[in-house]
Amino acid sequence: MSGWRTVPSTALSHLTALDVWGLLRQGAGEPVHVCAEAEVGVRSRPQVVVHRLRGFGLEPPHVMVRDGTPITRLERTLVDGWPLLVAEDQRAPIIRAVNDRMTTPARIGTTMAIVPKLSGRGELRVLLDRLAAGWRSPLEIWGHDHVFNGSGMPTFQRQVRVQVDRRTMYLDVYAEAERVNFELDGATTHEDPRQREIDLRRDALLATLGMLALRFTHRRLVHEPDEVRREVLAILASRAK
Repeated sequence: MSGWRTVPSTALSHLTALDVWGLLRQGAGEPVHVCAEAEVGVRSRPQVVVHRLRGFGLEPPHVMVRDGTPITRLERTLVDGWPLLVAEDQRAPIIRAVNDRMTTPARIGTTMAIVPKLSGRGELRVLLDRLAAGWRSPLEIWGHDHVFNGSGMPTFQRQVRVQVDRRTMYLDVYAEAERVNFELDGATTHEDPRQREIDLRRDALLATLGMLALRFTHRRLVHEPDEVRREVLAILASRAK
């Protein structure tokens, strides 16, 4: 980031600020992104991209100092970085920031509303709605969009808190009337024997409450969504009898 040091009256922003916030590593050799007031006479140069914003200032609430470096505040960083990322990388920084309680979907949405001409605004709005509804991972969002939604599906509860014998658990996708919990196992979960044992013990505890726990792997959810959907509907129908 040494090139940025030669640009006065600016703060790190966009993809560079995402890196400083610890949410997405910026690739080696990529340009440093900085923000400046629209009236400031600074221009982009090799390896430095200057974003001039009307009404921007180098003080709160626009900027904060992190590790001795002025950067755009988190919510603005997330919104500004969204259109610059390829589709497969867009969601991860926002999901991580929300999961780590660095911010909330509502605060990001408030910032998004004041950013004009934001490319991909609709897709970002959908993601924020999903996070506000309780989804906490890309796989859960995939499950909502492709499996646990649409005709015949009940209104599921997400991340339901359950306590059994002093142990607190959170249920991924819970059908309350049928008392069925669907767990969405990430791509690496099934490869860890210790995690598998923890999951089996967890499912047994839920059974003591009369809850049926079923698990779908990342592979099946992504590659067999229609078949998984049919299984979900059949399971729910059998529990309703």
